Amino acid sequence: MTFDKPLGSVIQGSLSAGLEVRLHPDVSVEDMRVGKFLVVQGTRARFFCLLTDVSLGTASQRIFANPPHPEDDFLQSVLAGSGTYGTIELSPMLMLTLKDEDAARKYLQNNDRNGKNDSNLASFQANTSVDLELLPVKTIPSHFSQVYEARESDFRAVFGWEDDPLRKNFAIGKPLDMEVPVCLDLDRFVERSNGVFGKSGTGKSFLTRLLLSGVIRKGAAVNLIFDMHSEYGWEAPCEGKNINTVKGLRQLFPSQVEMYTLDPESTKRRGIRNAQDLFLSYDQIEVEDISLVQRELNLSEASIENAIILRNEFGRTWITQLLAMDNEEIQEFCEVRRGNKASIMALQRKLMRLDELKYIRNTCPQNYVNQILESLENGKHVVIEFGSQSNMLSYMLATNVITRRIHHHYVKRSETFLQTKNPADKPQQLVITIEEAHRFLDTASVRSTIFGTIAREMRKYFVTLLVVDQRPSGIDNEVMSQIGTRITALLNDDKDIEAIFTGVSGGQSLRSVLAKLDSKQQALVLGHAVPMPVVVRTRPYNEDFYREIGDLDLAEMSTQQVLKEAKTAKSDLGF
Repeated sequence: MTFDKPLGSVIQGSLSAGLEVRLHPDVSVEDMRVGKFLVVQGTRARFFCLLTDVSLGTASQRIFANPPHPEDDFLQSVLAGSGTYGTIELSPMLMLTLKDEDAARKYLQNNDRNGKNDSNLASFQANTSVDLELLPVKTIPSHFSQVYEARESDFRAVFGWEDDPLRKNFAIGKPLDMEVPVCLDLDRFVERSNGVFGKSGTGKSFLTRLLLSGVIRKGAAVNLIFDMHSEYGWEAPCEGKNINTVKGLRQLFPSQVEMYTLDPESTKRRGIRNAQDLFLSYDQIEVEDISLVQRELNLSEASIENAIILRNEFGRTWITQLLAMDNEEIQEFCEVRRGNKASIMALQRKLMRLDELKYIRNTCPQNYVNQILESLENGKHVVIEFGSQSNMLSYMLATNVITRRIHHHYVKRSETFLQTKNPADKPQQLVITIEEAHRFLDTASVRSTIFGTIAREMRKYFVTLLVVDQRPSGIDNEVMSQIGTRITALLNDDKDIEAIFTGVSGGQSLRSVLAKLDSKQQALVLGHAVPMPVVVRTRPYNEDFYREIGDLDLAEMSTQQVLKEAKTAKSDLGF
């Protein structure tokens, strides 16, 4: 199959159901794979399409009843292309048109796939001074329009290129059958909440590290990463027989990334230096934070209602006051404030579990959340790792407490900016990364968690989410409909697949594409940061990537400097 040879002809279709294409006799149906990027060349426009299904057809029912013998190569050859043929289903996603019809005709002639002229889109635009327009599909090509393999110029026209000086593009991977980068527009990516989805073992953490590295390198936003399993900060293990690790963000961007730890002992055992301790105090925990972990603490609604009574009486010190009460004091409080003694005693007993969390203190000598905010405002990216404190109670409580205060700060900053219109008052775009997102954003708790508020409303306050999850069906439908860009690895559960396409026009045609992904290093990318859905082989996260993306100082570090760093790390550990 040559690059310029037509693959087939459009024989029927509709705008809503897609196009049916009959393959030419010399094109093997086995070369057509779901997720492939193809181009249909019409009379006035070129249509960029995604291959969504492959099927076999016959011209006569007699062939079904009497198929040729497996060893009868001659009869099989006679039937091929006439009696038997392959068909593919295409879903048109974009159309490329030119405003000037004469220029459009000239452009299409210049790009005739049967000819030898392969004009580059950018050079054609420069030489003819016409505007190329990528538009949503509002029509379909005519009968017998020819279908072709996509070229590099097609990918550039749709997805741009990474070194574009006018846009912050980041190459996330390559198409299945080509060595052409597929780019995300990071400015569009960070302005809405986004999601990385896939079942366990499909490489969600690697995908997330890729995205975060791109955002840092291009300066599209600052990041606050709640690192539940300590995979994003310093280093993370790889799957496989050998014991291998990959670099975390702190190693790639030592001058731009700061690390905080809720478990200093675990951090030191892993040889991580320069991580700052992070503690939270009881007076920073509000009733809304306790309500979020109601299931983990096994609290009743009555206990939450009595917590509000305690908060109204004691203010910020309500937890400290409650834990210090004895039975007589609880009885007296209930008589005066009309609380329920049994519920308050149950609340007291269950809140004692918070003493088991290593990062909880009665009081803190300094406000660590303000320290994190100061780092973010100075353009530093912050990774908060949990170490051994990664159970759901610990993770959900800390992330909610910290994020609520950041939310409050950004709302105030945004309101000041809207009032003054002074660019110096504009908050820096912030992306908050959370794992196990369905625990924060499920239908039952989405109204009480700050993450639900951010997903629905905070875009106007310059804060968005990057949610990482293996069960997207557990996320509230309203929140899923607000997810701007979805990068999805393999999913098997029908409910999860259906959730991915919540709020996506034409999502049904993409279901088969998602279900047929490989279990490793493949993902379907769709949404706000890409002009059309596309399946990619994700970019390898390896030494080549480190050199391309990391700080220049790190890339140019000499062998002696590396050895010196390693020796210093061992010394810190007492070796």
